[in-house]
Amino acid sequence: MEGLKYRCSAGEAFDSVALKLYGDEKYAADLLGANPALCRTVRFAGGEELNVPVIEVPENDSETPATAPWKEA
Repeated sequence: MEGLKYRCSAGEAFDSVALKLYGDEKYAADLLGANPALCRTVRFAGGEELNVPVIEVPENDSETPATAPWKEA
């Protein structure tokens, strides 16, 4: 499926959009790859339209730890 779009809000960044859309910030690189004209943007002003690639997000990604290492006691 192609043609998916996302309109950014002021203050958002590629990592926060990836977290919202895919549930994980690690997919920010996929968003960057789909939007090369905006690759130098750190924070969106608001209103930018991103091309959203279709990514198969595994339900239980075995490479991702259940808890971030810096949060483990």
